[in-house]
Amino acid sequence: MAIEKELMDKLQARRDEALLGGGQERIDKRHAKGQMTARERLTSFFDGGDFIEFGMHAHHSCTNFGLEKRKMPGDGVVCATGTVDGRPTAAFAQDFTVGGGAVGRIHAKKICDLLDYAVKAGMPVIGINDSGGARIQEGIEALAGYGQVFFRNVLLSGVVPQISVISGPCAGGAAYSPALTDFLIMTRKNANMFICGPDVIKAATGQTASLDQFASADAHAQVSGNIHLIAEDDQHAIDLSKRLLSYLPSNNAAEPPHQLNDEIAITEDPEINDLIPADSKTPLDMQKVIARIVDPGSWFEIMPDFAPNMLVGFARIEGLIIGVIANQPMVKAGCIDIDSSDKAARFIRVCNIYSIPILSLVDVPGFMPGLAQERGGIIRHGAKMLFAWASGTVPKITLICRKAYGGAYLAMCPSDLGADFVFAWPTAEIAVMGAQGAMKVLYRKELAEAEDPEKLESELRASYSEKFASPYQAASNGMITDVIDPAQSRSTLALAFRQMMDKRESRPPKKHGNIPL
Repeated sequence: MAIEKELMDKLQARRDEALLGGGQERIDKRHAKGQMTARERLTSFFDGGDFIEFGMHAHHSCTNFGLEKRKMPGDGVVCATGTVDGRPTAAFAQDFTVGGGAVGRIHAKKICDLLDYAVKAGMPVIGINDSGGARIQEGIEALAGYGQVFFRNVLLSGVVPQISVISGPCAGGAAYSPALTDFLIMTRKNANMFICGPDVIKAATGQTASLDQFASADAHAQVSGNIHLIAEDDQHAIDLSKRLLSYLPSNNAAEPPHQLNDEIAITEDPEINDLIPADSKTPLDMQKVIARIVDPGSWFEIMPDFAPNMLVGFARIEGLIIGVIANQPMVKAGCIDIDSSDKAARFIRVCNIYSIPILSLVDVPGFMPGLAQERGGIIRHGAKMLFAWASGTVPKITLICRKAYGGAYLAMCPSDLGADFVFAWPTAEIAVMGAQGAMKVLYRKELAEAEDPEKLESELRASYSEKFASPYQAASNGMITDVIDPAQSRSTLALAFRQMMDKRESRPPKKHGNIPL
C-alpha cells in the first residue's frame, strides 16, 4: 500500500522549513556580508554536497519568556556525517539565522550526539562555530549543554582529530570548545572570539579596547596564539579544513594517509648548498631549506603568524607524511622563547598522538635572554618542549644544520631526548655555547694579559670550534648518526623515515585505573 500523500506532504513541508533555517530574509543578509549559511558550509565541505543529517526535526523545549511560541528549525545547528576525499567525516555548523545560533539544551545535545557517534565510528570532527552564545532563556540548562560539549571535546582529544572553524561570533564560555580541539581556523572577516567583550573589560578594568585588538583573527594569530590558521572567507576556511585532514589519520588507531612512492629517488640536490651562507653570522632561511627537502608543494605551515622564530607544519617526503619543527634564524636569530616553546610543544604532541613522524631542523643559538623571558616563565615553557620530545614515541629524526648551543640544542631533540637518527651538516656547531661567548669564560685571564687580545681570541676561537663545536667531535662520541653532504639531505631523510615506519616504542604506565580507595 502506497504511503498516503498527506504524510509525504507533511514530511516535505517539515524538511523545507528546516532547509530554510531562519528564513530567506536572514539568509540574504548573510550573503550580503559574504557569509555562507550553515547548510551551504556543510554542502561545500562534504564530497558532492551529500551528507546524512542528525536531528533535522529537533526543536527546543524551552517554555520561558515566550520562547514556546517561536519556531527554531534544527534548534540552530546542523549536524551531519559524510565523506571528505572519500573518508568518513563528521561535521556540525551552527546556524546564526536561527536564534543567532544560540546554544540551548537540544542544540548542545545534537552536537554531543554527533561527537559520540564520531568517536565510535573513528572519524574526524569539524565544528563550524557561529553563535551568539548561550541561550539566556534556558538558563543553567544552556550552561550545562556547554559543559557536556566540553566534556566530549576532551574525551575525543587524541582519539579522533578535531578541527574548529570560527566563522562568526564565538564569545564567553563558547570559546572554550574550540580551544579544546586540535586546530582552530578563523575567518579574517565577520568572526571574533573572546571571553570578555569591550564593555566588560571597560567596566572591570577601566581599559578601552576594540574587538580588533584582542578578538580578531589577526590578534589571535599574531599575538595570543589561540588560532592556527586565518581564512579569508568561509570557502577558504573549508578548503583549509580539508587540507588539514589530508595530513591526519581518521583516528588514533589508523595510519596517516601516506601516499608512498614505490621506490625512493636517491638523488642529490646541489642547490641546497647555495642556501647556506658562507658567514656563520648570516642567517639561514629555514623556509627555503624545508622547500628543498620535502615533496614540492607539500609544505603546509601551521601557525605561520605566531612565534615565527619557530616553524611548525606538515609535509610529505617521498609521499610519507611528516611533521616538521624548525628554528628560523631569520627571526630573532632562531632563539627559542616562551611563545615558540609553546608552539613547538603543542605541535609535537599532536604529531605523537596521531602517529605522524617528526623531523627537527636545528639552527639555534640558545634560549632567548631577557628579563621579560625569565619573569614570564621561560623555564616552565621551555620544559614543555623537553617533555613533548621525551614522551613522544613516533619516529623522530633530527638534522643539525648549523648552530646547536646549550639547552636549546637539547630542546630540539638530540639522541638524548629520543631521536632515532641524528644527522648533521659539516657546517654544524654543537657546543655548550658559541665560541665567542666561551672565550670570555674560559680564557678571560689570558685575553686580559695578552699583548694582542684580538689575535689571541681569533686563534683560541678557531681551536675551540674545531675541538668542541665540530660535528665530528659529537659523531666520535656516538651522538650523531652521520655527518652528511647537505645535497644528500632529502634522500637521506627519506630513507631514514621509510625505515622507521614500523617503529614500536612504549613508555611506562603512569596511572593505574580502578584502584580501590
